[in-house]
Amino acid sequence: MGPNVDVKSPKWLDGGILIWGNLQLPYKRLFIMLLVALCIFAVYYFLYKTTSGRRIRAVMQNRSMAQSLGINTRKVDAMTFAIGSGLAGIAGCALTLLGSIGPTLGTNYIVDTFMVVVLGGVGRIIGTVAGAGAIGLGNTTFEFLTDASLGKVLVFLAVILFLQWKPQGFFTISSRALDE
Repeated sequence: MGPNVDVKSPKWLDGGILIWGNLQLPYKRLFIMLLVALCIFAVYYFLYKTTSGRRIRAVMQNRSMAQSLGINTRKVDAMTFAIGSGLAGIAGCALTLLGSIGPTLGTNYIVDTFMVVVLGGVGRIIGTVAGAGAIGLGNTTFEFLTDASLGKVLVFLAVILFLQWKPQGFFTISSRALDE
């Protein structure tokens, strides 16, 4: 594997907004937050306001029933994979604004990503947002109070304890097919 590569961001993303004292919000991070909000809105609109989104939700909730109603589940699978890959590509581009890139760039985010999905509850956008917010806030708080490694461990333990209490996560989809 070769060395990591630096990516030059546009000039308009240099600098930041001074909030108070020495506290500054960098334009790059604000842009990433805006990009995330746009992606969440686009996914929500697609899943809940379009026919293709309705098909995706139907296949997710009860695959055999959706197939018996004439939905081509293989086509839905391919479309869902393509959308997920596109979102992963957008996330990768956003990460280039935070530092150098290389083949192992995403490995630092795998555990947190898995915890977001499990904590939020599979299949709900609001759960994903809530899980990401809880883990991000927990990581930042615990890392501020302790150090980076111990902070991650404490968040992981908090997620485990929460899932012992509520195994489906924050939000779940009620469906007979998922209960089987």
